[in-house]
Amino acid sequence: MARLVHYTKGTLVFCQDDPCPGVFVVGSGSVRIFKTAPSGKEHVLHFVDPGMTFAEVAAIGGFPCPASAEATKKSTCVLLPAGPFTRALRDDHTLCLQLMSSMAFWVRHLVGLMEDIVLRDAAGRLARHLLKTCGSGREMFALTRLKKDLASHLNLTSETLSRTLRRLAKAGLIEQLDGGRLRILKREDLKNLADGLYPVI
Repeated sequence: MARLVHYTKGTLVFCQDDPCPGVFVVGSGSVRIFKTAPSGKEHVLHFVDPGMTFAEVAAIGGFPCPASAEATKKSTCVLLPAGPFTRALRDDHTLCLQLMSSMAFWVRHLVGLMEDIVLRDAAGRLARHLLKTCGSGREMFALTRLKKDLASHLNLTSETLSRTLRRLAKAGLIEQLDGGRLRILKREDLKNLADGLYPVI
């Protein structure tokens, strides 16, 4: 049932409230999923990188796309059209279980997003994002997202994001390098900041 689809940077895969074309699996590149308010303001819900899927909830539920999707770089995806995909779900018990696991992951992700917005300030949100992005084995990495998209995802303005990065650097928790690269200097303090245990900046 699958077919390859290719997108250039900036191409809209689908728009909010469009009929859902099916389930997408990202093979290369990256896709941002975002909501648009009637005022035109955008909020980035999450980014979809290689090996990840999107639009599965709408495909399963048979309702319009609840958000828009845009390729943030040249991307190749596999599209599983909604009709054949839902028929496969009825016939394949293993596929259903795998999809339930995927849904559980996204529920946890959205709960974490809500927790960030409600319980963490700007520094805590950014600290948590940096720790998640770099993983446990690296101290230096590059911010691969556009600053405006990252700020939107963290529910911050671009100015607040830049100011908070400077605060973290001034406090000695991170070092800002050329080319959008960062180095984590005090991982434990950054973790404490993300957890809201005590103010370190």
